[in-house]
Amino acid sequence: MASKIRFSKYQGAGNDFILIDNRDNSFNRADEVLVKNLCDRRFGIGADGLMLLQNKENYDFEMIYYNADGREGSMCGNGGRCIVAFAHDLGIITDKTDFLAVDGAHHASLSAELVNLQMIDVYEFGRDGDAYILHTGSPHYVSFVTNLKEKNVYQDGYSIRNNATYANHGINVNFIEKEENGYFLRTFERGVEDETYACGTGATAAAMAVALQMNLEGEIVIPIRVLGGQLYISFHKKGSSFTNVFLKGPAQFVFEGNF
Repeated sequence: MASKIRFSKYQGAGNDFILIDNRDNSFNRADEVLVKNLCDRRFGIGADGLMLLQNKENYDFEMIYYNADGREGSMCGNGGRCIVAFAHDLGIITDKTDFLAVDGAHHASLSAELVNLQMIDVYEFGRDGDAYILHTGSPHYVSFVTNLKEKNVYQDGYSIRNNATYANHGINVNFIEKEENGYFLRTFERGVEDETYACGTGATAAAMAVALQMNLEGEIVIPIRVLGGQLYISFHKKGSSFTNVFLKGPAQFVFEGNF
């Protein structure tokens, strides 16, 4: 690997990421220890995850995503929006893009500092007691609660993520509560193993759980407030099928440097 690698830091509703332009393949994708160290908030740059932007035939770019624990992860919605903003700032794209991620192709559009990212279609869901289980690029557990502001999300999320059902592969644990102008969501993320300020695939799963709980049909837009800001999830729902799914929210450059 090159002795110096340039990086940029971006955040999407408080979900923060290290972005690296790896079109020259200078970053060693197998070095999980390095990724973990870079994401460390005391001894590294600090981030919820790290992404490599790479060349990919027939696409504008490819997104390679790592969790903060250093391992390659499943799809990250806020990360997807941030890498779109990064590609724009690199001059790779203008106001629209088609790129490849671990869960397949994604389309996105940019307007000011907002990125509207198409997510995968979802055709089924499960239940675990009262909770909904949905896979929106990553697996999610969604539970409707009250007094979410006071909830110990780390303790309760850790307990569910590590129970006998989910310990092996892990699951992201979401708690959602109705509020006046939408819904409030807090998420314990696997890979980070802590509560994060936002989770894009979690917000998407939570919005779908709302539509299922309320028996909504047709074209739907659901506002989801997270600790780090405001997200909007839209989709077409017919029964248990969700198509034309989009996650819209901020994606902002924070700083850049070399390591």
